[in-house]
Amino acid sequence: MNSKSLVSITDYSKDKILKILDAAADFEANPNRDLLRGKVVATLFFEPSTRTRLSFETAINRLGGRVIGFSDAANTSTSKGETLHDTIRMVSNYVDLIVMRHPLDGAARYASEVGSVPIINAGDGSNQHPTQTLLDLYSIKKTQGRLENLNIYMVGDLKYGRTVHSLLMAMSHFKPNFTFIAPDELKMPEQYKVFCDKNGIPYKEQRELVGIEDADILYMTRVQRERFQDLLEYERVKNVYKLKNAMLDGTKDNLRVLHPLPRVNEIDVDVDSNPKAYYFDQARNGVFVRQAVICDSLGLI
Repeated sequence: MNSKSLVSITDYSKDKILKILDAAADFEANPNRDLLRGKVVATLFFEPSTRTRLSFETAINRLGGRVIGFSDAANTSTSKGETLHDTIRMVSNYVDLIVMRHPLDGAARYASEVGSVPIINAGDGSNQHPTQTLLDLYSIKKTQGRLENLNIYMVGDLKYGRTVHSLLMAMSHFKPNFTFIAPDELKMPEQYKVFCDKNGIPYKEQRELVGIEDADILYMTRVQRERFQDLLEYERVKNVYKLKNAMLDGTKDNLRVLHPLPRVNEIDVDVDSNPKAYYFDQARNGVFVRQAVICDSLGLI
């Protein structure tokens, strides 16, 4: 694996995470630089994306780099049967860095092992989404003034939600207190609860979206239809939670509602005007964090 790749949030130490967050703050203050002049970055999106792909491409353009790639694998040689191995080996010949999203768990790790340039994982199946985690951490620190000792409530699809898996692991450095809110079909997988136990991280589980008065962060997620093999199961749980503005009455002043987006029905539009709603600002933060990650992977910061 290329040592400059970012495949899992566990590839970064606590110090490295804090370095990236500090760099992101610098990029927010001054996003337009020529650090990537003469560099070419490939964005290989085998799965649909709006925010992740566009924020990566914005980050590259604001840094003076050039982007090649695709947003629909059906228009590539993958549709002819080309393997991921061959695609990565081939694209590595053309670029300085590859940003990849893929529907299969572990695809990014495999790509990092066969490619000759750094790989940044933009999401691999239900496994990991490390740059989303970093922008989540940046958003949390920016709104709370700290990362330590926060009450974080995770709501919705905790089984297939790669964003909550990555965030849970990253927050282990900062003494969080978790509450997992999900139906039985979408509970946090056992391996992540074992991770909490081993690291002395307290958590509780519940089915109902209630009792959020002590939350610092309310992290909402959508139920992902594309992860279900049984669509009847999806239909049973797709609208299990819906956050409404009135439900935020009595919550802490510092509470912020985060969501990796896109949302479907899990946050009512009446929440958007509440100052505790932060998900659109959260998405904006992705540009600055991804500028920092790209520059770090290329040894520029």
